[in-house]
Amino acid sequence: MQWYRRPILAVADFGPVEQFTRTNSLFKGLVNRFVAGETLEETLPKVEQIASSGITATLDELGENVSSEAEASAAVETFIRSLRGLSERSLEPNISIKLTMLGLDLGTEIAKANVLRILTVAREVGGFVRIDMEGSQYVDATMDLFEQVHDAYPAEVGIVIQSYLYRARADVERAIARNARVRLVKGAYSEPATVAFASAVDRDDNYLRLMYLLLEKGTYPAIATHDTALINAAKAFAKDHGIGLDRFEFQMLYGVRRDLQTQLASEGYRMRVYIPFGTEWYPYFTRRIAERPANATFVLRQFFDRGKAD
Repeated sequence: MQWYRRPILAVADFGPVEQFTRTNSLFKGLVNRFVAGETLEETLPKVEQIASSGITATLDELGENVSSEAEASAAVETFIRSLRGLSERSLEPNISIKLTMLGLDLGTEIAKANVLRILTVAREVGGFVRIDMEGSQYVDATMDLFEQVHDAYPAEVGIVIQSYLYRARADVERAIARNARVRLVKGAYSEPATVAFASAVDRDDNYLRLMYLLLEKGTYPAIATHDTALINAAKAFAKDHGIGLDRFEFQMLYGVRRDLQTQLASEGYRMRVYIPFGTEWYPYFTRRIAERPANATFVLRQFFDRGKAD
């Protein structure tokens, strides 16, 4: 982990900081850079705008660790509305879900039943659902549940694997063996050195190795990174090994490296943007700030520039 991530996340978890950020109007514009809106209705026009430039999208309602079945059911309904809303607008019905938002803390069977409800609709509309990966304490349960639902819905569901975890290669190999679609990310949670690579060099090296493995043997992998060096490495590997541009895609976050997103799409690469929305934006927003110095610099610059304007 970069030296700055842990202190940034620690400060963000301090109650008064969260309250200030949520209630101060200054931060609204900053949040809007990374979060498309608080409602699905606000968000869908932004998906249409992105689609008009030849870039596809994945929608994700933000939230995690619900404490009741009613909250989990409400999340299911939003995910279903997302799939149907995208389909009705002739947009690709593609969404990302978190199992703790669907009741994983309440029991595996509850979460599984909720995922199956979503996948049933995904199949109806010709859509795709990506099961996001959360903190390391959830990886075993997430992989097990994913494999169970993938057996029944192999074309409709994929998984996210975080390369900074030591176990990532084994999980990638499990996914490849079942022809499952993997979204490869570095990882954004604060993890101890007992389970995750501590240095940036080791994390990048593991990402590179897993990326090559997925490009060569995986089923339509998603290379999710904003790192230009890794992107260039993926492009070179695909070219050198005769891997067609239709066999993988790049993915990036909404509001991050828009210039690079447009460039890749113009070069003929498949480009997808992960578009989060919802009222529970604070944890997501702080992780985006913590993971890249450029994001933190952007926030500080906007803060001071607006302060001068006032």
